[in-house]
Amino acid sequence: MKILGILTCFILALGAAYLADIQSMIGGPMIGLIMGMLLVNIIPVLSAEFKAGTAFVSRKFLMLGIVLAGGTLSFTQVVGEGVKALPLIVVNLVIALGVAGIVGKKLRVSREAGILVGCGTGICGGTAIATIAPIIKAKEEDIAYAMTAIFLFDVLAAFCFPYLANSIRLSDAQFGFLAGTAINDTSSVTAAQATFGALIGNSDYALPVTIKLTRTTMLIVLAVAFTIFEVRRLRLAGVQGDGLEQKISVGATIMQVFPWFVVYFLLMTLANTIFHFSEISLGSFTLAKALSKAYKFFITMALAGVGFKVKFKDLFTKGARPIILGGCTWLCLAASSLAFVFLFQSFIE
Repeated sequence: MKILGILTCFILALGAAYLADIQSMIGGPMIGLIMGMLLVNIIPVLSAEFKAGTAFVSRKFLMLGIVLAGGTLSFTQVVGEGVKALPLIVVNLVIALGVAGIVGKKLRVSREAGILVGCGTGICGGTAIATIAPIIKAKEEDIAYAMTAIFLFDVLAAFCFPYLANSIRLSDAQFGFLAGTAINDTSSVTAAQATFGALIGNSDYALPVTIKLTRTTMLIVLAVAFTIFEVRRLRLAGVQGDGLEQKISVGATIMQVFPWFVVYFLLMTLANTIFHFSEISLGSFTLAKALSKAYKFFITMALAGVGFKVKFKDLFTKGARPIILGGCTWLCLAASSLAFVFLFQSFIE
């Protein structure tokens, strides 16, 4: 049944790719996401094995697609844009954690749920939540609340941001900074990127994901910081430990959360910069064109898998207050990124 889940995502991706080719309003990944969402809400029950297959696709194929996307970009372009975005990424992370802490207290959301919402909004959605949760000893209900709050507004942003940006005439650079820093999960960033690329008629548009990958690396800093903080907090609370234990905890955390696919992505961009994939012929295609088609298809498959996680009836039944908190942090981040792209347009162009 796990194979059936993978095969279903493959078939949905084929349909999404076809629908993306016959119109220019919605990109293939977003269509794949919608198809997965509709299917999971129509089918009454899905087996655990089928869900395992769609979950495998949503994780592994997304990473594979991003790595292949590196073969269509230059190393200097990726590193340059990432460094440019770093100040905004840091500011947004501080805003997300600050708003989550302050508003979370007023809403009487648990400390752990507030931290998870702030980290998920500031860094990379579910990945950040899954990484930080065991460090701060979050309960399962806190994780569920935070995941729901993050995913709801993440999907909303992926749907709305491309059309909002197009309506207010943001440039491709401005939208890259907006989507890359204000949409949470990498999969949602890729969906919004594909839709905006379709709207502006640029099928090779990849700036939002480039910036998002720089933002993802901040998870390492955040995880190490929370590991040190929690060790110290537990000591003050009377839990015994020593320096060696802290060193092991920090080192293990780094190895556990390090996003290796980002390294592979950078290696692909470096290879393209050195060997010029656009000049390597593969029959009727160049290597760069083949990689472009492959990464888009894998990302569309991944988004179809992500769609199977969205149960409409569950979105508002996992706790209203964390969802309100998620909305507040999401709006503040969107406002911060939008202000940045307007105030510093000459810097990012």
